[in-house]
Amino acid sequence: MERREILLLGLIALLSLAVYLIVSKLVYRIGFPLDDAWIHQAYARNLVKEGRWTFLVGKSSGGSTGPLWGFFLSPFHFFKLGPYVGAYLLGFVSLWGASLLGSYLFGLMVPEQKDKRLWIGILLAMEWHLAWAAGSGMETLLFTCLVLVSFVLLASANINWSLLGLTIGLSVWVRPGGITLLGPAGLALLLDSGSFRKKIFEFGKLVLGFSLCFAPYLVFNRVMAGDWWPNTLYAKQAEYAVLRQIPFWKRALDLGLLPLIGAGVILLPGFFLFLWRSVRGRKWKIFPGALWGMGYVLLYAWRLPVTYQHGRYLIPIIPVLVVWGMAGLWGWAKPEAASAGRRILSRVWILSLVVVGVAFWARGARAYADDVAVIESEMVHMAKWINENLPEDAVVAAHDIGALGYFGEREIVDLAGLVSPEVISFIRDEAALEEYLNAREVEYLLTLQGWYPQLEEQAFLEYKSTGEHSPRLGGENMVLYQWKFP
Repeated sequence: MERREILLLGLIALLSLAVYLIVSKLVYRIGFPLDDAWIHQAYARNLVKEGRWTFLVGKSSGGSTGPLWGFFLSPFHFFKLGPYVGAYLLGFVSLWGASLLGSYLFGLMVPEQKDKRLWIGILLAMEWHLAWAAGSGMETLLFTCLVLVSFVLLASANINWSLLGLTIGLSVWVRPGGITLLGPAGLALLLDSGSFRKKIFEFGKLVLGFSLCFAPYLVFNRVMAGDWWPNTLYAKQAEYAVLRQIPFWKRALDLGLLPLIGAGVILLPGFFLFLWRSVRGRKWKIFPGALWGMGYVLLYAWRLPVTYQHGRYLIPIIPVLVVWGMAGLWGWAKPEAASAGRRILSRVWILSLVVVGVAFWARGARAYADDVAVIESEMVHMAKWINENLPEDAVVAAHDIGALGYFGEREIVDLAGLVSPEVISFIRDEAALEEYLNAREVEYLLTLQGWYPQLEEQAFLEYKSTGEHSPRLGGENMVLYQWKFP
């Protein structure tokens, strides 16, 4: 891409994120739209403060799914820039990077449409899920960029299998789901036209590159948490295991619809159209990427079928949908076609994409602002109240520990199992949780009202948030209880 196009995409990405932050400020204030972002901030701050990987001061733990994200945030704490500058700067760079990588990938996939790749970058920079993720304080877009780098390498004329392996291994440091990228890499290698001997040699390079990053990741988790994988990988699955009782087809459908909210639904026909053309044209380097996107949805439907926070776990597949969908659209759409039917349909398709994309980008800004308002007026407010009002040696049990760990500065018993992995085996059993709280000599229980009905019956009200935004959006206020001993 030309330099001016690169800078233009950077400017659009910056404006896209800036608008979301401005709307957030106008609705309530600047912040993050989910509590988990504060978990990363706590690890980053404590890494600088103690030189150790800890969520609670003095206690090493594996409560961060993406340690690499925490490492990237830590320099901003070293220079005392606070939690927001680093998170938003990295979010902007990741959004810009995703738009550039998506544009470049499009050019590799359909070189005959290379002149249209700027539009793919603009669409990605303004896709509302991606803009939301850029301001979330989370690792989502960094992982998305590594996914796109993997597919760029796969679509290259001469695949550097060692570098591809390194990229996939590095992605696991951001999200454990990065290991799934071995699937399209292996399929592309299997379908390659080279000799069997050459394939074995290239497979060895892929595995070696992957292992150079993946092996240290396993060791890191083993040392920090006593297990090969982060606690979060097990805790989330245990907490939402009840959802796996829903028929699989319904779980897959519910999750598959989430990335389509917005421009995705307009691009879906193009996605399948280009997928079909790739198969017919035996473009085996391109075909596995689309399969990965669909397989990623099925994986979450199988193990973690949660739809909250706008389907944030599935946001990394959206650039795949956009790039493959745009390739299908531009391959079929002929706005100046001689046929009136094709000319009209082409123009309607393109116009619909523009209108829907801009409309949902605008609506996404309000959704982002509302999400921030809930976290700030509930989790962050309660954490600061606890810091100011509870004894310094108080022991607080909580389900949402991010803001509490960052601002509360109290001993925490984590009922979600992220930094208290012993809870995972009975995470939704309130009778067992009651015994556990007593054994840990918990003094206070912090929760969304109604989340633990049996536990709340055993406790005394200490303080209730007066936040207006959560009730306005159909949610509950947070409540701090005194926990009574038997």
